[in-house]
Amino acid sequence: MIDENASAAATTTVSHHHDASLYDDDGRPKRRGTVWTVSSHIITAVIGSGVLSVAWSIAQLGWIAGPIIMIFFSLVTLYTSYFLANCYRAGDPITGKRSYTYMEAIGNILGGKNVYFCGIIQYANLYGTTIGYTIGASLSMMAITKIHCIYSSEGKDPCIIYGNRYLMGFGIIQLGFSQLPDFHNISWLSILAAAMSFTYSIIGLILGIIKMAENGTVMGTLAGAKGELPIDKVWGIFLALGNIAFAYSYSFILIEIQDTIKSPFELKTMMFATRISIATTTTFYVLCGCIGYGAFGNSAPGNLLTAFDNPIWLIDIANLALVIHLVGAYQVYSQPLFAFVEEHASKRWPSLEIEHKVEIPFLPSFKLNKLRLVWRSFFVVVTTFISMLVPFFNDIMGVIGALGFWPLTVYFPVEMYIKQMKIQKWSEKWIGLQCLSMFCLLVTLAALVGSVVGVLLDLSKFKAFSSQL
Repeated sequence: MIDENASAAATTTVSHHHDASLYDDDGRPKRRGTVWTVSSHIITAVIGSGVLSVAWSIAQLGWIAGPIIMIFFSLVTLYTSYFLANCYRAGDPITGKRSYTYMEAIGNILGGKNVYFCGIIQYANLYGTTIGYTIGASLSMMAITKIHCIYSSEGKDPCIIYGNRYLMGFGIIQLGFSQLPDFHNISWLSILAAAMSFTYSIIGLILGIIKMAENGTVMGTLAGAKGELPIDKVWGIFLALGNIAFAYSYSFILIEIQDTIKSPFELKTMMFATRISIATTTTFYVLCGCIGYGAFGNSAPGNLLTAFDNPIWLIDIANLALVIHLVGAYQVYSQPLFAFVEEHASKRWPSLEIEHKVEIPFLPSFKLNKLRLVWRSFFVVVTTFISMLVPFFNDIMGVIGALGFWPLTVYFPVEMYIKQMKIQKWSEKWIGLQCLSMFCLLVTLAALVGSVVGVLLDLSKFKAFSSQL
């Protein structure tokens, strides 16, 4: 399924260079990734805008089911991430053939139509996430403007803030960052974004604790929020499952992240970084979710930061940190999609790979690639346009999480692991893995139904291009 000529070409490249200190065994430039850069990529991908919706999710599930389901998703993600990390190299974990992308791993191990099914789900998920992050960033920019408007008018102005200019502003920022060539060039951005994610998460925790102290009690109930009708409660639970699934989703870029790691420690480094990252994110999720629910009870908002309006300077810092984080997270999710399109386009039209050196006074020179400039700019413009069309933060996150969770986080890693490890069919381990996969499929279907219903309800009362806060 994978192009054998590419492998042969890589081998030839190595023999021509002769310098093993500059090139890896596949002829590509030496990978430099470490536990810390990989952890930064994962944390940037995982602790995203999803952390802001966990309080709302726990409000739908209640004090008992909420934390339990959150920890369940973290354990499933950790478990299946190990499976996926083992699939970076086909066969031997040290010398086996590398898979540069999730799709290549599927092709090397499972083959057949699985590759196309994986590709459709993976890249749709990546694209959907960039839309969700564009919406999330605009909401934070709108929140900053709204708070300052309320304070400057001393509460006399209702301060209705429209989102289109903020969505376009974030899109303009991404037009520049999207010209960074590949995953290997955004490590600094991921580290900055990871630091920002800790910043606004900690601020959210502090504000939640202050709010609980002001209330003098811990809000919330064991069963969670009640809807106007019994069916509303069901939809709320299903949508909460989708939001939590989205909050832990990063498996569809795990192979791409692992391909940045220094050889020959890819598997060991990836597993260690995964343990650090999942433990860190789960701690923040449970704390933010529980404290947010304890502070606001069943009326916990979909975006925790929008619930606070004092102290204004601290909320500004939190929202600004979120915007900076989402700039990096957008790139972590879009770079694999950029690479996929550019690789296939350059094979068909080799002349598109030509780069032109551009000199700008007082700034370092850079290389301009016509394909990268046109394609990535088009990607950002279309993403921004769709975000303006359907700016439903919570429900969009739920749909994205539900669509990708089972196939990319559970099904494919389990099936590849079974084949890679030659696990006997109908053995105890095989049955256990299949039961896990089927249970997660049911959870995914429930989350998808709830999320789609949420989007339909939003569409029934929303006018396009008129988002407001």
